[in-house]
Amino acid sequence: MRALLTRLRPSYGQKLFLLATLPLLLAVAAISWLVANQSRQLAEREIRALETQLIEAKKAELQNYISIARTAFVNIYGRAAPDDEEAKLAVTQILSSMLYGQDGYFFVFDYDGNNLVSPRQTYLIGKNWRGMTDLNGTEIIDPLIEIARTGGGYHSFDWAKPSTLETARMVTYVIGLQDWQWVVGTGIFIDDVLDSVAAARADVEERVQRTSFYILIITVAALLLVFFSGFVITVRERRLADAKLKALTQRVFDAQEEERGRVARELHDGISQLLVGVRYALDSARRRLKSGDARGLESLDKGIDHLSGAIQEVRRISRDLRPGVLDDLGLGPALKALTDDFSTRTGISVDFNTVVFRNRLDQDAKIALYRIAQEALTNIERHAGATAVTMDVRGHKKGATLRIADNGCGLPQESERASLGGLGLRNMQERVEQLEGTLRIFSSRSGTVIVAEVPLSHILTPQTEGSDNTRKARA
Repeated sequence: MRALLTRLRPSYGQKLFLLATLPLLLAVAAISWLVANQSRQLAEREIRALETQLIEAKKAELQNYISIARTAFVNIYGRAAPDDEEAKLAVTQILSSMLYGQDGYFFVFDYDGNNLVSPRQTYLIGKNWRGMTDLNGTEIIDPLIEIARTGGGYHSFDWAKPSTLETARMVTYVIGLQDWQWVVGTGIFIDDVLDSVAAARADVEERVQRTSFYILIITVAALLLVFFSGFVITVRERRLADAKLKALTQRVFDAQEEERGRVARELHDGISQLLVGVRYALDSARRRLKSGDARGLESLDKGIDHLSGAIQEVRRISRDLRPGVLDDLGLGPALKALTDDFSTRTGISVDFNTVVFRNRLDQDAKIALYRIAQEALTNIERHAGATAVTMDVRGHKKGATLRIADNGCGLPQESERASLGGLGLRNMQERVEQLEGTLRIFSSRSGTVIVAEVPLSHILTPQTEGSDNTRKARA
């Protein structure tokens, strides 16, 4: 189970890819939804306006038809009495003959619901149709009668086309002949309008889907671009990291070999020579003491002196590798001992200043600052040609600062420094970077100044004197 969870855990590259693509996907999804929603709303408003406009045109056409029909029988109706059957028959004949278009006709109902005129659907004539509804349950005759009683108006319902017998939406306009209690009207089918509206909605939906498809294509292309860009960057960064790792490994090996060579030279040129001198002095003292020569004691004293020098040399090498005073007394005394030894060995004057830390440096910071000072003094001894050095170390509210200045010839240019390797300066920089600090180097022909700063995070809180933490963190 743990192995499965380990496999399912995303790698750094996968996390980076998700971090780059997830906001993009969310943004694209939001944009797609907004575009589709706004497009549908805008198109729906336009379609409804078009539908209203077309239907209003149909209604105006119906009013014109009714006006024409009324003109045809108005004289007869105006002179007739309410019970004039001949006049009624004449009007019904006129309306029955007024056909237009493929499905257009006039119809007449009395207020009781009896059909009097229906030239294209004659089976309706003579029957009472009160209570008639269409397939959707919409009442037909009763609303027409009520509209006619009030003077006239429109009513919509589904009705069978006379030409095809297919049910379609119909809009009717009726007027009332109040003296005869007739409903006179005509209707026009608006299925062509509804078909146009449906086609417009389908076209809008198709455009929305097409736009969404284009957005999807663009998103996929963007994701592929992000993926391949990330892949290229990852490969490039990995190659750079591998190259840097190889260079760092080689530098570590070079530093180890250099340190080993230095220690070997120290042992060979210093301790080895001293020990050889001790051996010869002791051999000489033994021979002289055996022969009763009083100078044997002088040889013995000389051997003891050589042995004391060897002991001092071992202590010096040990101090260079890992100064015990750094752990026992802290950074200030360790740097003081380092500068004193440097001044004694090289003859270069060193002015060392320090301020007692209110807080305490942690172990990593102490070692790093000590090694930076050691490396700086080594560079000064080998390359600077300086006669005076100033070293200052102090703590402050932002952390700790080590400042080393000399009056030498300064550092070479960047190009020359790179060709020479610059291992010491790179070691200083990396030590400070590991502490999240800063290293600044100012160089001119009048000398070089190195300033190393350690952040406050490496300053420990004061402890009671005599405790183990105090002794370990003492600076």
